[in-house]
Amino acid sequence: MPSFNETIPLEETSFLAAGELGDEGRPRSAAPTNLAYVIYTSGSSGRPKGVAIEHRSLLNLVYWHQQTYSIGPTTRASQIAGPGFDAAVWELWPYLATGGSIHIVPQQLRNSPAALVQWLSDNSITISFLPTPLAEAVLAELWPPDIKLQQMLTGGDKLQRRPGQELPFQLINHYGPTETTVVATATVVEAGGDGTPSIGKPIANTQLYILDEQQQAVPVGVTGELYIARAGLARGYYQRPELTQEKFIKNPFAPGRLYRTGDLGRYLPNGELEFLGRI
Repeated sequence: MPSFNETIPLEETSFLAAGELGDEGRPRSAAPTNLAYVIYTSGSSGRPKGVAIEHRSLLNLVYWHQQTYSIGPTTRASQIAGPGFDAAVWELWPYLATGGSIHIVPQQLRNSPAALVQWLSDNSITISFLPTPLAEAVLAELWPPDIKLQQMLTGGDKLQRRPGQELPFQLINHYGPTETTVVATATVVEAGGDGTPSIGKPIANTQLYILDEQQQAVPVGVTGELYIARAGLARGYYQRPELTQEKFIKNPFAPGRLYRTGDLGRYLPNGELEFLGRI
């Protein structure tokens, strides 16, 4: 894994697709299949692997997010994820692409749920992503009556419980491996009720399958491995062709590829997905 101060000559990087750099080494106008970013994830193996995301996959995430959450020039979004966490991509581009403003959460507030709630209120934040453990902590706080927050987005870990009381904003649970461009499913989490919240249904241009060990579809309610297809899939792993071939397989149900998540899940009767942990 390169260090932050290491120079990487892109013209010598064979992983770039043909035509991504101009004749003089300057980037051309972006095409859908051009590389947007590479972000490293260790997964369960502990060995960092670079996930290569193309412009078309990032654009699908950005457009879905803008349409789903009515993002525009008056949107005021918080930013809390570090640049090594793929959620940072999600916290930046949907808002920058529509003229919204981004407000960086001060470091000293990230371990103080009460102070974070007050900061969200003081800065008139309208939409905020918080990693699952932090979201669960702030949900137990008292919220100012004049809070401008409309949506709290969460993800990155299994949401263990529902809000115990009605909230002055929507709580939306998300699921998605780095290899599928941050988000693959979403659902609004209502207050009260039994059981842990689901991870919802696929976002736009995304298909999810629950398959058994023979890669056959399982019935509703039966546990299997979660596979993801279509627009969000990464190009593959940077300079790891064997791993790319192992994890991104041919889709036996439709044209294209499937990403093997290594996660367990099952379909609920209402069509939503329940996340059951890692294999």
